[in-house]
Amino acid sequence: MAPLPIDPRPLNADERAVLEHVLSAEFAGASHLRSQLDGAEVVALWAPDSVSVDLRVREPCAHAGMREEIVPVDAHVHDPSGAFVGEILVWTDRGGTLAALEFAWVTDEMPTSLPAVVSGRLVRPA
Repeated sequence: MAPLPIDPRPLNADERAVLEHVLSAEFAGASHLRSQLDGAEVVALWAPDSVSVDLRVREPCAHAGMREEIVPVDAHVHDPSGAFVGEILVWTDRGGTLAALEFAWVTDEMPTSLPAVVSGRLVRPA
């Protein structure tokens, strides 16, 4: 299914919190990606009611020295009981800018919200 374009909008509080959490890890290009957050916009949803979104970063911005890839951070999501329910993937484009925020879930139902950052962990509400 192709993404559903929307009028560009700023990151909401949940999207920003999850991105800040994932990008707080140290890896090549992390500081450049962190610096892009203020200029990041959501430009598409992956499906109706999806919390996975395509991003665009307004120029000028610092470009990370990365190709089109997933940020190298294990961002596992657990439910309140500690069970693994998915992971957060942050994608970059060929230009080294933030391109997508994905909640890849392993449960039967698509999540209706992004996980919360609780005590340094990503926790999906019950």
